[in-house]
Amino acid sequence: MLICGHFLRKREIFKVLNTMVKICCIGAGYVGGPTMAVIALKCPAIECRGKNLFFSTAVEKHVAEADIIFVSVNTPTKTRGLGAGKAADLTYWESAARMIADVSKSNKIVVEKSTVPVKTAEAIEKILTHNSKGIKYQILSNPEFLAEGTAIEDLFRPDRVLIGGRETSEGQQAVQALKEVYANWVPEDRIITTNLWSAELSKLAANAFLAQRISSVNAMSALCEATGADVSQVAHAVGKDTRIGPKFLNASVGFGGSCFQKDILNLVYICECNGLPEVANYWKQVIKVNDYQKNRFVNRVVSSMFNTVSGKKIAILGFAFKKDTGDTRETPAIDVCKGLLGDKAHLSIYDLQVTEEQIQRDLSMNKFDWDHPIHLQPASPIGVKQVSVVWDAYEATKGAHGICILTEWDEFKALDYKKIYDNMQKPAFVFDGRNVVDVEKLRKIGFIVYSIGKPLDSWLKDMPAVA
Repeated sequence: MLICGHFLRKREIFKVLNTMVKICCIGAGYVGGPTMAVIALKCPAIECRGKNLFFSTAVEKHVAEADIIFVSVNTPTKTRGLGAGKAADLTYWESAARMIADVSKSNKIVVEKSTVPVKTAEAIEKILTHNSKGIKYQILSNPEFLAEGTAIEDLFRPDRVLIGGRETSEGQQAVQALKEVYANWVPEDRIITTNLWSAELSKLAANAFLAQRISSVNAMSALCEATGADVSQVAHAVGKDTRIGPKFLNASVGFGGSCFQKDILNLVYICECNGLPEVANYWKQVIKVNDYQKNRFVNRVVSSMFNTVSGKKIAILGFAFKKDTGDTRETPAIDVCKGLLGDKAHLSIYDLQVTEEQIQRDLSMNKFDWDHPIHLQPASPIGVKQVSVVWDAYEATKGAHGICILTEWDEFKALDYKKIYDNMQKPAFVFDGRNVVDVEKLRKIGFIVYSIGKPLDSWLKDMPAVA
């Protein structure tokens, strides 16, 4: 548990609480840790006694003492029961709410920081009020909009801070109290206040819209390959339209990360539960296109290499879902590697940050197992025999028949590809799933190059797109 105990000067808004405000956060992961660190930095204690940020496992003690409680616990996708494969599992959230109710001795503001389904606040409110013992609770939704690798910068200079609360006098006081915390460093015009349900839905909608853009450009990449167009040129032209803009229009092997697929599946489930099958099917298609893109990439690799990769060494450059992180949650590399392993390829994997243990675990786990605590995941798997993990790109590619670039690490742009070509089996293939290499330069060296959404190599034009 992470505790951020910081004190603000007395203001009228805090009359519902105390003169001094103490904040704690249940959960010190990707969201809770950075958020509390920045709040502590930007809201220095008046009575700080040398520090205003500290960690503790005495959860109940600090919850009892706090005025504002952020809850930033995991909300994994359910793997069994009603809604399995789509709905969010709120077990940890409910447990936190019941604990708050058990130990509280004074009025509290409880802040949803985890990504949760719409109406979660209502369920949490019921748990707290039915166990209130006369204590008053106000529930706020304050979703995070952090990007992996830039979380602190995103907290320092957010596009927006969103706070949702009940449209009652007490609810609006609570909203204002949290707004005052962020106002210590965030311009007021970037702090948006809404009702509870709008705030909860906005986070799911934001991730769905971002993923939709990636699937849209990836769908165009398939059409570009079929027609001879260049997806980079198409995306550039489209992005010049100020109504659309250039961000999230880079074609690739597919999107990954912990949020996009999980949040869209959650959105789909909510739509289905509210009798909106057409809306649910619309958002399902974003994930279907993402899966299609990964399958299409694997099929292109296999079909290009004489319709088989059995017994062939394939170098995998990059395993994280994006550069500058070691995060492998829902990385496209998992599905690509599993697809190649299914055709009995031998994989030599190199990533700048991801460990061999993590790679072996990812290739052995079932879908969504990663989203549960380690002690609830399958026991450490026996390594996949067809996989070796190395710590050098040149070692990974030595003797390989083909190279798959699956993460856009800057290092992969600067490799000595002539040296790599000389040490590979011939014909030597490069399958660039991130469009990071100079295609013409590699073709002059002698490589047969496939780059997502780019005009096809003459060799590839004669090969079927589907194995």
